[in-house]
Amino acid sequence: MKFYLNQRAVHIWLIALGHRTGLSLLNHSIGNFQEAANGKMALNYLDLIKEVENIPADYKWSVLYKLMLPNDPRPHGLMLPETVFRMPWTSDFKVDHGSRVVQLNDASDGLNTSEICNAAFQKTIDAAIDQDIFEIIHGTHSEPYRILGSRFPLQLERFSAPLFGIATRGAHMTGYTFVDGVMKLWIPRRSAHLFTYPNKLDTTVAGGVKAQHTPYQCIVEEAEEEASLPRDFVSKNAKSVGVLTYMTLSGRTGLIHPDVLYLFDIEIPSHMSPTPQDDEVSEFKLMSIDEIKKAMMSREFKSNCNLVMIDFFIRHGILTPEEEPHYVEIQTKLHSSIPFPTAP
Repeated sequence: MKFYLNQRAVHIWLIALGHRTGLSLLNHSIGNFQEAANGKMALNYLDLIKEVENIPADYKWSVLYKLMLPNDPRPHGLMLPETVFRMPWTSDFKVDHGSRVVQLNDASDGLNTSEICNAAFQKTIDAAIDQDIFEIIHGTHSEPYRILGSRFPLQLERFSAPLFGIATRGAHMTGYTFVDGVMKLWIPRRSAHLFTYPNKLDTTVAGGVKAQHTPYQCIVEEAEEEASLPRDFVSKNAKSVGVLTYMTLSGRTGLIHPDVLYLFDIEIPSHMSPTPQDDEVSEFKLMSIDEIKKAMMSREFKSNCNLVMIDFFIRHGILTPEEEPHYVEIQTKLHSSIPFPTAP
């Protein structure tokens, strides 16, 4: 017991040593963004991307623990040491502090891997909620998210996903129309009561992709629930146009957030208008490209929606290499490498 406590103290000391530099640089970058927002500096598209794709070049990856799944040599998550120490692990998991690995074991020896492993995650998350260990879980359960790239169906609750450092899936659809031949976009404003990004502007339709859904199914469902767009119309007209990948370091928690966003476009006819259906959106507004650009540079959008807008501008020829000096770096950062498998 004495050795374990000393070892734990050493690991916590390493946490501070390994993350202090990265978080210091991150906080410095955030300060620059705040100065830009206050008019001391001029924001540009690359600045907006770096606010989301923000992991410092000298980040100490070696202090993180790899989340490993049964019979799979590929890591599927990266966990902070303090998270590993605080997590109420069940006997289904083996934590090796020497190699910094959290290994999920299959008690069924391959006979019922998916059910056994899903139950193992759920028991651990249930205990974390019951003991109110992590603020990020909000003391409540949430919808299931798929563990991307797993060789068998595996899921865990949405709020807990950042703790395990897994890549999460989202889907965003940009709705546009033409007024007198000029393109305009339907932009919603998030409700004031939302826990994250209240009152911020958002993509026309967006949501996290639940474990049982494809990105397309997510968009069709969210379009009806958030924007009152008929399922039949969205099913026939939504076009898959690509994917964004990025990794975010939270300045508040130090957690790593790898994200995969599936993108869709839809042209909405002039006689149709998205309107709020649930309590997550307060209003929809038809905005010109110039109005959207101004709102982006004024930091009125939810941060990752800036990336969606920038990608839309590129695909529709609004943002070109002739006028954007950082065009190549922008394209690169919109499709950053994620250190996890995205396919079984």
